[in-house]
Amino acid sequence: MFLSRRKVRIETERLTLRLLTHSDHTAWSGLRRASADFLMPWEPKWAEDHLTRKGFTNRVYWGQRSVAQGSAMPLALIRREDDRLLGGITLDNIRRGPAKAGTLGYWIGGDYARQGYMREALLAVVHHAFHVLDLSRLEAACLPENAPSRGVLEKSGFKYEGVAQSYLEINGRWRTHVLYAALRMDRRGRTDGS
Repeated sequence: MFLSRRKVRIETERLTLRLLTHSDHTAWSGLRRASADFLMPWEPKWAEDHLTRKGFTNRVYWGQRSVAQGSAMPLALIRREDDRLLGGITLDNIRRGPAKAGTLGYWIGGDYARQGYMREALLAVVHHAFHVLDLSRLEAACLPENAPSRGVLEKSGFKYEGVAQSYLEINGRWRTHVLYAALRMDRRGRTDGS
């Protein structure tokens, strides 16, 4: 069962993970704009209203509805020391019943990459998904050449499962992705050659 949207808050050592609010627009759009060259090679093509107040308002309402319906949990990464927005992580496509699964997606501003923030957020969301939401399987996908994204998944306990041809349209082109998964009760064994 999902928590009330006012209570979706996960604390880590350095971060607060929470839903976006209308007051986050300036920080969110500023970070996305400043990080555009860093993000665009890895993301779907941005809609024309991507950075606008209206587009952001739709994003906030989508987040609130998704949490209330139990279908997704889109969270902002907020650094506690200065209340700065660093990126986002979304647990989406939540499936109940026998699947008990969800899909993770994430992004971080270029200035905050490779400082351990995303791994910290990813580990916290995985723990929440398994122990609060009672999910059993989390999936994530990234472009094969995105070594930092693959690294954060592998360091966070996700294991490589294969390749999906033409999986997502990224930056205007259908792209093949590598697939990873984490299981609550992982019976697959180690994958590091041990």
